[in-house]
Amino acid sequence: MGAGPSVNNTIGAALVGWGVSSLVFGILCIQVWRYYQQYPKDSLAYKYLVAGILALEAIHQAFIGHAVWYYVVQNFGLEMVFLQPPIWTLSTQVALGALVGAIVKICFGMRVWKFSKHNYAVTFVIMGMALAQFGTAVAFTAKAFNTRLVRADRLRNIGSASLALGAATDILTAAALSYFLHKMRTGYSRSDTLINRLILYSVNTGAVTSIAVLIMYNYMPENFIYMSTYFVLCKLYANSCVSTLNSRRFVRGKGTDREEVTGPTFLMVGNPFTRSRAPDDKPQLHTPLEVGVHHEVSITSDAGVEGHEYAKAW
Repeated sequence: MGAGPSVNNTIGAALVGWGVSSLVFGILCIQVWRYYQQYPKDSLAYKYLVAGILALEAIHQAFIGHAVWYYVVQNFGLEMVFLQPPIWTLSTQVALGALVGAIVKICFGMRVWKFSKHNYAVTFVIMGMALAQFGTAVAFTAKAFNTRLVRADRLRNIGSASLALGAATDILTAAALSYFLHKMRTGYSRSDTLINRLILYSVNTGAVTSIAVLIMYNYMPENFIYMSTYFVLCKLYANSCVSTLNSRRFVRGKGTDREEVTGPTFLMVGNPFTRSRAPDDKPQLHTPLEVGVHHEVSITSDAGVEGHEYAKAW
């Protein structure tokens, strides 16, 4: 077991966690602003996804702020507050954060579905694990309402199960994306560089932080250090999803805001269509496949015929 509870590792840790999570939430707001600026022609499915994630994270951050105020300011110095069940916002933020994590994991699962050319087994396992983690997080929240804060170790089994499921889902998703993206290599420098960048993006799904929270929760369940790390973890999931959407031009090597077509380059939600204007000012619909064929020219110039398989996947 770790060091016993003190002001530093209880309310102090909670305050630091709230501050760091506020910083990461600010980065998320910038990411969202960039998304709506750079991809105004994305489908409504993508726009609703980003707006929904931002709204959930805003509520989550408000819950964290309320809980920290309750312990750090309103009840400062009152040790009896730790002998009671946690304030409702502190318990509820666990399930809310898990909901955001589940949404992001399912979105990445849909990326696996696309890049694996519809591999049912791997995709369903990823999505099933994501839903199972959310379910265990809800169960943890329900039990926390009736558990004294100083006896949080009584929830260790279900809490560890939820955190372990989250970490396992992240690792499986990163491994699956890396594997299927690796199979798309062409042997040509430009297209392979794009693949390497995609693999780096795919592993940024919060696996390391999930494992860190799991270890701290089992090693130091009597203090708030694991809790403060969880505050940040939820924001990292949201940032990984929105930053992946924002990275589409960079990954393609375009790096320009003058691009007329800004449709999605990988399928995350549904089968969205993007709308653009024709020279005669009449609206036309372009599917993601048509966008992929448009960008195929920049890849086949170096990769030749073998680059067609990579371009079609976009």
